[in-house]
Amino acid sequence: MINIVLYEPEIPQNTGNIMRTCVATGAKLHLIEPLGFILNDKTIKRSGVNYIDKLDYQVYEDFASFAKKNEGEYYFFTRYGKKPHTEFDFKDKEKEIYLIFGKESTGIPKEILKNHLDRCIRIPTTENVRALNLSNCVAVATYEVLRQQDYPSLKRTEPHKGEDWLLED
Repeated sequence: MINIVLYEPEIPQNTGNIMRTCVATGAKLHLIEPLGFILNDKTIKRSGVNYIDKLDYQVYEDFASFAKKNEGEYYFFTRYGKKPHTEFDFKDKEKEIYLIFGKESTGIPKEILKNHLDRCIRIPTTENVRALNLSNCVAVATYEVLRQQDYPSLKRTEPHKGEDWLLED
């Protein structure tokens, strides 16, 4: 199972996009407080999430509470990572994989990262930007895991209009 972990997210629109990605991919979302917004239907719907009833998510008061309740493989996405996401092996579908992302302004605290240097990941960019937008990073990372696992349980054709819609007149 893929788990998306947001450490103290600040921007509701990013979290809304990430919620949609989680529903689209079957990933579970873990939110670590404090959040930079109020987590309610109004905030979520404003962020474009029409699928909140299908979202599997949990909120934790801090990182220690999260870590105590969740065992598995932790991967930390940070602009300070030295390996790209494509260098990691995510093929084992039996493992609980946790993709951990920091808050938009400051990322994941150094105190957490320094204990996991071998699992610090950077999505490569040019020298012109420090990092990609948080919701984009989550999508890139999640789909890399799914690509390596051959997209288990995901539809490969459009589910509403049908796989032959382009052939229809």
